Formats: sequence, structure tokens, C-alpha cells
Amino acid sequence: MDRNSVQLLDNETAFAGYFQINRLRLRFPLYAGGMSREVVREVLERGQVAAVLLTDPDRDTVVLIEQFRPGPYAAGDDPWLIEIVAGVIEGTEGAENMAEREAREEADCEITELLPVMRFFTSPGASTESVRLFCGRVDSTHAGGVHGLEEEGEDIRVLVMPVDEAIGLLNQGKIVNAKTIIALQWLSLNYASVKARWLAAD
Repeated sequence: MDRNSVQLLDNETAFAGYFQINRLRLRFPLYAGGMSREVVREVLERGQVAAVLLTDPDRDTVVLIEQFRPGPYAAGDDPWLIEIVAGVIEGTEGAENMAEREAREEADCEITELLPVMRFFTSPGASTESVRLFCGRVDSTHAGGVHGLEEEGEDIRVLVMPVDEAIGLLNQGKIVNAKTIIALQWLSLNYASVKARWLAAD
């Protein structure tokens, strides 16, 4: 199977508003050989996101945020989600710079060290969105309050909690945001080594 032989027959904009949806017509190579029949798929165009789990190894805390999300609201679920800091990368801004800027805008925290974690697609069957995930060292001493950009309609509450408490919320099913689940699962496996690495560098 030649993975480079996808045939894009057409790519048109089906909708353009707050988000953009493209309609693709394509054929792709089959495992058994040959090409698939023509398929039509609508794809939400989102691009790359930078997300960062703000972690304070000196106090064994993480800084999370809580905000209203229209997706869960439309699905009939609780729309106020506990999340990690994140934002869509626009223009020529790098993922690292975006993570640092969003930490300031959403949580009023300055990242002093930034550790790359992984990259993943959030919903590959329906969206182009991929996430560059980081773990960022912060001082959580004065973190708190409500932040966000008024022009973007943001109303973001900052939550500071012990690492164990955050992982407990994860295990209780109270964290339902995918990037936050992935970040906290990673932290539960790697916190001891990350903490030792950062504190050894002081």
C-alpha cells in the first residue's frame, strides 16, 4: 500500500463562520490493494493547538482552568469544564511561544521551564486539529482569580490544586476534556521524574 497515493478530487468550503468546514472528495489506497471508492467527508478546519499543563514542583500543585464550553452545552452536559491552558496557534507564532502567552492570558502565570510532551490529533475522523502538549513549570503561589480576553468572550477561572487531587478528579471521571485527560495521565506516570529533574537544576 502506497500511503502517499491519496487522490484529492475536490476540496471546497462548505461553511465559513466562527469555524470553517471543508468538504473533501477523495480516494485512498486500500490494505488489500487498489483504491477505495470515492468518499465525501466534511472536515472542521482547526489547525494546530498549543496546550500546557502548568506544574509547580516546589509546592506539588498544578494550575488548571475552568470555563464555559458550547459543545458540552449543546450535548446536554455540564458546560463548565476543568481544563489545561491552551490556544490555537495562529500566524508564525511557535507552539512554545503560544503556550507561554496563553499561560499569562488565561492563568496569569509565567512559565520558567517548558518540557515538550507529545503531539496528537483530537478528533482525526472529523477535524484537522492537532495538539502540541507541554508541561510548564510555574510558581503557583499567587495564582488564582478570573482571567481571559474580553474581546474573545473569555471568562476563565483559575484553579490551583495538589497534583494528587487533580489526578483524583481524573480517576473519578470529573475531567472530561481530552487534552486535559491526556496531560494528567502523562503527569501521573512522569511527575516524580519531572519534579526531580526540575529541582535538581535549581
